[in-house]
Amino acid sequence: MSALVTPFYEGKIDTQTFESLIKRQIACGMDACVPVGTTGESATLSHKEHMECIELAVSVCKGNKIKVLAGAGSNATSEAIELARFAQKCGADAILCVSPYYNKPSQEGLFAHYKAVADSVDIPLMLYNVPSRTGVSIEVGTAIRLFKEVRNIIAIKEASGSMERVIELAANAPTFSVFSGDDALNYPILANGGKGVISVTGNLLPKEISELTHSALNGDLQTSQMLNNKLFEINKALFCESNPIPIKATMYLSGLLRSLEYRLPLVAPTSENLKYIESVLQKYEIA
Repeated sequence: MSALVTPFYEGKIDTQTFESLIKRQIACGMDACVPVGTTGESATLSHKEHMECIELAVSVCKGNKIKVLAGAGSNATSEAIELARFAQKCGADAILCVSPYYNKPSQEGLFAHYKAVADSVDIPLMLYNVPSRTGVSIEVGTAIRLFKEVRNIIAIKEASGSMERVIELAANAPTFSVFSGDDALNYPILANGGKGVISVTGNLLPKEISELTHSALNGDLQTSQMLNNKLFEINKALFCESNPIPIKATMYLSGLLRSLEYRLPLVAPTSENLKYIESVLQKYEIA
């Protein structure tokens, strides 16, 4: 899956480009798309815009063999529930729920939050652990407890950067699906039993991410590792500044976005980083 960027044009969501980006994902063999996650700048979208992105994704994917994992997280449980219910109502296949940010809840608070959101809908929920962003980590014990006690919590997007966590999750809950949330670790996570990836790089190189993932899942670890190594430089460049600053810049330089726009407080990369991104981008063929 790709964690989709949200394209803007003159300050508003560029719906035409958003649709074309999703169609490109479909054509390149991705299994699902993820609107309004971290990469989609969900933290600075209005609720109306957030819902519009989910509706657009569902509409474009309808009738195709691609699922929609809709971002439906918030630092307020009531808002996360509202977004989750909306995603289900408009036809999303599942929701991705980032742990509440800024307020730093306890592990018991995280459990209560996720249980409340999951209980509000019937569709599956994927936990999203990204402590560098949220200020709090979903401890392994809490994640496993949620998986065992809440019927529709079935997976976790692991973006902590810790392979030890991935292995600990697999050792203690082998049927709990772990998804890579860090492109640099896509292959290692898949090789250690991961069930898929939610990729930033997939916005730019969806064919390669699709092949890397499917190769590993089909047992061809050699091909998967080769592709992971091939993507090392671009994966690194795409995180030279806070995501999604670099990925939007690369997409604009590649002609995939008609305007390089962000929502404040995000701004364009520094001139030094832009030159670095351009130099790395020249080593890859963007179809």
